Amino acid sequence: MNAVIPADIERMTDALYVEGPWRSRKSTKFWILLVLAAIIATAGVIADSTATVIGAMIVAPLMTPILGTALAVVLADRHHLMRSVGLVLGGALVVIAIALLLGFLGAPLDAFASNSQVAGRIHPKLIDLVAALATGTVGAFALVRSDISDTLPGVAIAISLVPPLAVVGLLLSVQRYSDAAGAALLFGTNVAAIIATGAVVLLVYRIRDVARSGGIPVGNLRGRSLVVVGALVVIVAIPLTAGSIAVAQDQLLASRAQPLAESWASQNRWLVSNLTASDGQVVVTALGSPPDADPAQLRKTMNDNGLGSAGLVVRLVLGGSVTCPSGGMVCTRN
Repeated sequence: MNAVIPADIERMTDALYVEGPWRSRKSTKFWILLVLAAIIATAGVIADSTATVIGAMIVAPLMTPILGTALAVVLADRHHLMRSVGLVLGGALVVIAIALLLGFLGAPLDAFASNSQVAGRIHPKLIDLVAALATGTVGAFALVRSDISDTLPGVAIAISLVPPLAVVGLLLSVQRYSDAAGAALLFGTNVAAIIATGAVVLLVYRIRDVARSGGIPVGNLRGRSLVVVGALVVIVAIPLTAGSIAVAQDQLLASRAQPLAESWASQNRWLVSNLTASDGQVVVTALGSPPDADPAQLRKTMNDNGLGSAGLVVRLVLGGSVTCPSGGMVCTRN
């Protein structure tokens, strides 16, 4: 492990602490980049474009005050701790507000029901916390070791900060409050993981002792500060664990309902185009031509096969084609 010198701490504080008044060079840089990242991320989510969302991840500056919070905790620097936390909370609200506004202007008719960028961020699981802890460790390690700082763009892509906030704002605009809370939980998970792992890495590198040797002010680090940081991880782990269990149950429900729905559809000469399960409810989208397939038949089949407690939503989409000759008034179904 390479030794850290006081110059490294000065480099870290200069990189992570947004000093000066709100109109200072650092502050304006932070807010301009954040607003642009919010617009890019929101546009990427609306367009369901992974490449655009990744671009927003690289531009977004939220990683800076989050790691700054970890550094301020370790150095027991109350002033910069409060300032960094304020930037994180204020920045999150700004992103949500921008996404909310753009959501009112560009929300699709299906309220993002078929959007993969949204679907991938509204049901965080315990594995998301594991990934966030590993990514936060890499970010803090790259911060301490200036010789591996080239990994930071990869960390920016791996850790999802602005996109979940954009999803929160977009879902609020279409009144999907429960799913918006799920996206907010993903953001909170990543923030808690970065702060916790960042503090651990900085303590391992004995940042406090190095700071003292270099004449850098160091406050009194109390045990309760570290307990609070650890508690943040535990707090987010509880709903993530519950979410993981719920997702596993929904996957099992979908696997049991899929053959039943396909058999029901084929008997009516229809086709199941999509089947999902969420919160104990099966949603079936079926395509076909008149007459409509009878959803009551599927309900009965599910009841007879031990799925009576599961909810059922059947979306029937009329298929076939209609020919309307030019200049005529009569259309014929093929």
